[in-house]
Amino acid sequence: MKIIGLTLSNFRNYESQQVNFDGGLNVLYGKNASGKTNMLESVYVCSLLRSPRTTKDKELIRMGASRAKVALTVEKKFRKHTILLLIDEVGKKKVAIDGIPVTRAGELLGVLGVVFFSPDELKLVKESPAERRGFLDVGLSQQQKSYFTALQKYNKTLKQKNNLLKESKHADNLDDMLDVWDIGLAEHGATIIRKRMEYVNELNKFASQSHRKISSGKENLMLSYETAVKTEGDIRRNLEDALLASRAKDKELGYSTVGPHRDDIKIEIDGIDARRFASQGQQRTIALAMKLGEVEMYKQETGETPVLLLDDVLSELDKTRRDILLEATKGVQTILTCTEFDGDGAKLFEVKEGKIINKQ
Repeated sequence: MKIIGLTLSNFRNYESQQVNFDGGLNVLYGKNASGKTNMLESVYVCSLLRSPRTTKDKELIRMGASRAKVALTVEKKFRKHTILLLIDEVGKKKVAIDGIPVTRAGELLGVLGVVFFSPDELKLVKESPAERRGFLDVGLSQQQKSYFTALQKYNKTLKQKNNLLKESKHADNLDDMLDVWDIGLAEHGATIIRKRMEYVNELNKFASQSHRKISSGKENLMLSYETAVKTEGDIRRNLEDALLASRAKDKELGYSTVGPHRDDIKIEIDGIDARRFASQGQQRTIALAMKLGEVEMYKQETGETPVLLLDDVLSELDKTRRDILLEATKGVQTILTCTEFDGDGAKLFEVKEGKIINKQ
């Protein structure tokens, strides 16, 4: 999979820009705030229909403009696709694939697969479980539409249940109403837990291999899925039992305390919990290994190679980690941003004030 062409109109600080990327390593270099990350963001939005940087879509429109447009052409093994993204004056997004409008994010997922790595992802190890759940949700949603559907239904049901716990906690028929929501949570939650477990088990193989290489064989990484729900036997029935067992606590707190929305990825280095005890260098190594593992997982599941988006991460890595990361980009279309680049074998684009002023 590779992006052939990208056109931006009034997106962030780009008034009008067209770019043709190489199938290998593409480097966008220039001063900070010149627009390098904005270009990566436009690609990410065309893949996942949301920004990795903001929840306010109106911010994607260039200051002074009323709307923004991104047009992207992606070439896969057997065909090409065009993605057209429009953002109107109130921040509402409209998308068309091959000229046909789509109304749901699920219809866009999988058309363009991306793996995004930025300095924020270096926090993957030490930050809250929500960061690691988000990592799983993005990786799985791009590969399996059934996962994305289950996640949407689970989150909608969870929101309704939590509203009920807050607003009707003294209702006489509260337990009967909670029974209804818990049935839905158990059905969709079991799918999420099962698919996450399978994903993490496979991810562990790829990430641990990368980690051993980066650490020169000095450390062993182990990833496992961490949930309060029993995973032996019927996960759905086990989740139903866990939801019922936590009901008194949920009523007291006003929200649901059990389910995949509370789960985590356990990260261990030589048997020690890296989420608590990893050094800064170890955190960087683990995050890099997990992202490289995400690339391999996408290839294994879909048969396609995702586009790798690297946003200013070279400055955060030492030479050994930089070299390993750049080596891993071979065979993967990569768009990398940095202030300066002294490597070989890349197509270079100089970015200045929202314009590409030089191509090499």
